[in-house]
Amino acid sequence: MHGIGRREEIRVPGMPEPISHFTNVVRAGRLVFVSGCVASDGQGRTVGGNDATAQARQVHENLKRCLAAAGATFADVCKVTVFLKNIADREKVNIARKEYFGPHRPASTLVEISRLVRDDLLVEIEAVAVLPE
Repeated sequence: MHGIGRREEIRVPGMPEPISHFTNVVRAGRLVFVSGCVASDGQGRTVGGNDATAQARQVHENLKRCLAAAGATFADVCKVTVFLKNIADREKVNIARKEYFGPHRPASTLVEISRLVRDDLLVEIEAVAVLPE
């Protein structure tokens, strides 16, 4: 792996145990890849009920926890992919995004999908960050 440095898998405290063969975060040199985060608490219970904004806030809390475990913040995020069960919830999710990202705007892709890992989940977000030199 010339150029990007050592690859490190990071298991994030306070995040539910991965249910498949993956880890919450992979750091490769200055690159940080955060697995898709959903609105789960540490015990894997859904937070926010049927409220897309409340779920999106929990998703961003989980993103924040994952980023911090790799030494990153929302200011370091370069790209997010947002998966929504209902595309009409875009603006509701955007409310939470603005709260967490502040003036920092990531590149972004939005996809509507038929299902997430659990039927009560409305939104999932993955992120790629680059740590400062």
